[in-house]
This record gives sequence, structure tokens and C-alpha cells, in this order.
Amino acid sequence: MASPIAPPPPPLSTVLPPLILGTATFNTQYHPDPTHMPYVSIVREALLTHGITAFDTSPYYGPSEHLLGSALETVETPRSSYLLLTKAGRIDARTFDYSPVAIRASVYRSLHRLRTPYLDLVYAHDAEFVTPQQVLTAVTELRRLRDEDGILRYVGISGYPVDVLAFLAEMIYRETGEALDAVQSYSNFCVQNTRLGDPKLLQRFADAGVDVITNASMLSMGLLTTRGVDRGPMASWHPAPPELRRACNGLAQIAQSEGEHLEEVAIRWSMDHWARIGAEFGSTAISHKGESGVRGPARMGISVMGVSSVAELDETYDIWRSVINEESDGREVHRRRKIAALVKDRMWPSLGSWKNYSWPSGRKEYYQGERESHDRETQTESRAGEPRRAEIRYKETHTTRVSGRGPEEDDRKYRHVDDADTDERQGARPPKKDVTGTPKL
Repeated sequence: MASPIAPPPPPLSTVLPPLILGTATFNTQYHPDPTHMPYVSIVREALLTHGITAFDTSPYYGPSEHLLGSALETVETPRSSYLLLTKAGRIDARTFDYSPVAIRASVYRSLHRLRTPYLDLVYAHDAEFVTPQQVLTAVTELRRLRDEDGILRYVGISGYPVDVLAFLAEMIYRETGEALDAVQSYSNFCVQNTRLGDPKLLQRFADAGVDVITNASMLSMGLLTTRGVDRGPMASWHPAPPELRRACNGLAQIAQSEGEHLEEVAIRWSMDHWARIGAEFGSTAISHKGESGVRGPARMGISVMGVSSVAELDETYDIWRSVINEESDGREVHRRRKIAALVKDRMWPSLGSWKNYSWPSGRKEYYQGERESHDRETQTESRAGEPRRAEIRYKETHTTRVSGRGPEEDDRKYRHVDDADTDERQGARPPKKDVTGTPKL
């Protein structure tokens, strides 16, 4: 098969922008009917107005790939003007298939859904749920699709437990002699959990040759929002135990006492600090359309934002611009210091032992190691809750199975999306209002 792209590509860090639009919110986990979200307007506004040129999705995110592909089809810009990032290997909440045939089928299916001849980056999705050998098999197949089929450019892994991600990156580098292009971590560099920023951990990624680390879920999948997890669609599936949810609800009250919204505090703090702490694994492709007059550092950590309305997109982008501008006026400098002090002096003490708590995710031997690491950091379980007992309850109610079959063709429910919302795509209907009004990721 003739390759639609010209290998070898430049390092990912030189082409991936420092701000990515994540589309996990284009999903029933966050919205009762994602096809009624203003997804076309969000994507068009991001690309055409704000110059956001990278989009993150996954077949696991319900109709997200369909909706993103449909929205991008309305944008009259060349395919080379933006990057598409997706994932493979996770089929549903409890089923994974990292076999070569399943990975290959998943990638080709993503090409169809996203209406593109190639993908820029494909992650092995939630790699902590399968064995290291299965991860190695999946990465090998993705690289084969890169080198032989020419349908993708870069290969990475994604997941939750940062120690596991570092271990897998080291293993892949050791076994193949080739480093991963990217690692995506979520909910691990946010107000509640900053473990991704640990210098020793980052050194492990550096030693494994990882080029890029993307920081996703700055609001920890709705955990760090004013309304909280329990009052939204995430209540039934969010992995945070009840005690952690209550502790984070307390952060919203602290923010309100200072005249702030928790969402803005969390996003601003995460973007600001990861831009600097994650710079070694960040982007040098900093210039964006619409960012004229904004001066930033030569390299900065990469953040993935998720929104469900154009208003949320605009608000988050405004925060981003203020964060990266090195020529901030006195008011912006004061605000940056105020947010940093609010998080450090009031929110972290309020979290107690729930600061840097990581819920169990993946194979038992993995999350036991994560738990031991957290115990060494905190040394004791404070009045904020009992993380170990909460973890036991989690283990009793969550199981995972690894499938030996290819990805299920679950497109029937969303097949109409390809032809749906024609009026909106043509601009004849205004975007529908979001039912919540707050960012979810």
C-alpha cells in the first residue's frame, strides 16, 4: 500500500502544539445525547478562531470519533493544517484487546470515522489494564502500521497510574531500542494530584527517551468542578471514592470563599504549572493563529482541554493565553500569584491525605505499587478519610476482562451521525446550550 505520508517525520515535540482540544466530552459519559452538543461549532471555533490545531479522541469515547470527523469535514482547511490523535486497544469499560488484528482493525476504523487518510498519533489506550507483553505487542503493531502501511506518524501509550506508565515506557525502550513518541497521563497533574510533576518520575521518562508527555483531565473528569461529580452524569462511573468526592467538594467552597470558581482555579493552576514543569516533554510548536502579540517560552508542557460548549472553549482559551504570555501586566501577575497561594495554602491542606491520592486502575500488581508509593508520601492517613478502605471497596466492585477478539462494531447507535445535524453544519441553526455550563475535563 502506498504511503500517504512521507517518513520519517520530525520529532513530535516540534509539531504538536502546546494546547490540544480533547473530545472525550463528545460522549454519553458526559452528555445525555452528544449529537445534540454544539460539537461542530466547538471544533470550528477551536481551529478557525483560536488556532487550536490538535484534536484528541478515542473509539472508547462513544461517538466522539464520528462527531469530530463530521465537524472537521465542514472546515475548508487542508488535512496537513491540523493533527488527529486517537487511541486503540480499549473496547469498553471492562474489555480490552491489544492483539495485532484488533489494533489494526481499530486504527483502520478510526481512519473511516475521522474521514482521514492518516492519523498523526495513536496511543495504546489505558495500558495499565493489560500485561506488559500485550502493551509491547500493541506498540509493535502500531509501529508496523506506521512503517509499512504509512497510515500513522507517531506512537504512544496512555493511562492513569504514572508509575506504571514510566515502567512501560522503560520496558518498551529496553526491548525495542526505540523510545515512545508520547505518553498521555490524565488526572495526575491537577489541583488534587500532582504526581506527574515529581522530578524522579520525570527523570524516568527522560531516561526512557520519551519525547512528549500530554497532561489531560485538568478537572479530573469533573471531580474538580463546582457542582461536583455526584450531581452530574459522571456520578455512576467516576472512580473517585465517596470520601475523595467530598474532599473535592470542599475545594469548591474554598474557591467560592475567595470569590473564585473552582473550575477556573483548577484549569489556570494546572496549565500554568505544567507549562513550566512539563516543558522538557513539551512543545516547541508554540505559534498559533490568533496568538499574535503573545510571547511565551521556547518550549512548554502540553495540556489537553475538554469542553462542552463554545463559551467554555472561549473561557478556557482566554485562561491559556494569559498563562503563556510572558509579558503579563501587573494584574495578571497578581492573579497568578493569588491562584498559586490559594491552591498551596488552603486547598492542599484541606485535602489532607487525599492530596496525591490515586484510585486503583489496572492490574492488581500495578495499583498496589501505586498505593505503596502514595503511602510513602503521606506516611499516615489523616482525618480527611481512609484511602485504603475506600480502595478496598473499589476493588470489590470493579473487574476487568481482556478480550481475545477484535474490536466490536458498535457503530450502529451512532451511524446516523455521519448525516445528522446537517442544518447545524451548514450554519442554519444556532448551537444548542450546554445543559451544565461547566467544563467537564
